Amino acid sequence: MKQEFGASMIEIIGVLAIAGLMSGAAIAMYNVIRNNQVRKIASVELQEIARDTKMLMELRGDYTGVSVQYLVSAGALENNYAPIGGNDWSVSAIDNGAGFSINLTQLTESECKYFTATPQQWANVIRVNGIENATDNCFSTNTNQISFIVK
Repeated sequence: MKQEFGASMIEIIGVLAIAGLMSGAAIAMYNVIRNNQVRKIASVELQEIARDTKMLMELRGDYTGVSVQYLVSAGALENNYAPIGGNDWSVSAIDNGAGFSINLTQLTESECKYFTATPQQWANVIRVNGIENATDNCFSTNTNQISFIVK
């Protein structure tokens, strides 16, 4: 009788199915880790923007006239790209120049929840979609807006 060596087609399909599941899980885990890292980097960048804006504008006594373009031209920002979200973000004066806000737009629901759940020590108030200190006001679409208010 002749002996055959090797695997059957069903065994090969089983191995490929297990490898596919493991690859899918690894890719999903990579995406979670990557998204968390992007959010942490954006959080640090926002803190640096707030610190640099305070250092630059406090010498004048108020924050009137502050904007992303002003911060770029003054050297406080390298470029006008948003740390996270859409590129139509802004920095603007509030309360007649007594403070300023960093306004992010087009955030995903998970990004919105991250910034509302993770307190930003440098911001006095966080406004989510127009409501102050709201922790559960994030939309399920990519249209969330967050304003970090510094006074």
